[in-house]
Amino acid sequence: MIVKSNALDALIFDFDGVLTDNRVLVFSDGAEAVFCNRADGLAFDYFRTAEFPVYIISTETNPVVRARGAKLQAPVMDSVPDKAIAIRELCATNGYAAERLMFVGNDLNDLTAMDIVGYSVAVADAHPKIISAARHVLSRRGGEGVARELMETVINFETAE
Repeated sequence: MIVKSNALDALIFDFDGVLTDNRVLVFSDGAEAVFCNRADGLAFDYFRTAEFPVYIISTETNPVVRARGAKLQAPVMDSVPDKAIAIRELCATNGYAAERLMFVGNDLNDLTAMDIVGYSVAVADAHPKIISAARHVLSRRGGEGVARELMETVINFETAE
């Protein structure tokens, strides 16, 4: 699947298992850390330069999600119990059409979001139900440069028409 960037209003990434490798380090004080990929940082820079809206959404209530979003300069919706509701609110607030959104997910709590967007994408190591629901399955696993793969092979920024 190749999608022209002008066919999309925005791109939305789940966080854990998509922008991370789905592992978490838990320190003795309870603080958590995750593994992300620097190649995704370069992709977010590209999206920003292209003035292409990108969001991060997570059911987690964890400062690490907001910290990574701040580093990537991408708005974060966290503590989201139902991603479809949050995406509908995002559409209403920004004038987006759900069928012009791309959502990248990996696990069962992403199904409702994948059902309402026009372009549903799964990472290579996603849950089998997510892979079945996706219009496109990436070659990269979560945390292995998923945003970079989208930038380089799925979303075509070269044509404005």
